Amino acid sequence: MAAIEREVFADPWSANDFQECVAGGVLFSVATDGAVVGGYVVAHHAADEGEILNLGVAPGHRRRGIGRALVRHVLGELARCTVKVAFLEVRESNTAARRLYESLGFVGVGRRPRYYRRPVEDAVILRVTLAQVAYL
Repeated sequence: MAAIEREVFADPWSANDFQECVAGGVLFSVATDGAVVGGYVVAHHAADEGEILNLGVAPGHRRRGIGRALVRHVLGELARCTVKVAFLEVRESNTAARRLYESLGFVGVGRRPRYYRRPVEDAVILRVTLAQVAYL
């Protein structure tokens, strides 16, 4: 996953970041094609709110529905944990990701100026109400 992360993100998580997530008990799902990791999603929750922390799909596995399947899966897992709403941040310029999230019911609720470092860019905060999502 760290290799995919380095390939697809300008400011990637480290292998240690992933290890800390697993050790911390966050929701972590991986999509595989045989023994090859095609993508992953990381999320956590507290009380009735959840957050998708990271979603990555290897370039060679894109445009196959992996990202959509991972998001739908993690939203289902969050709902089973009694989460009512989920949030995420996405680069303002990442129109493909924003379209994916919006097609799954996410709506913009704010922005974080200069949230991303490489390159510096605002994040758009998206929110979804899980009761309104057909995630399974």
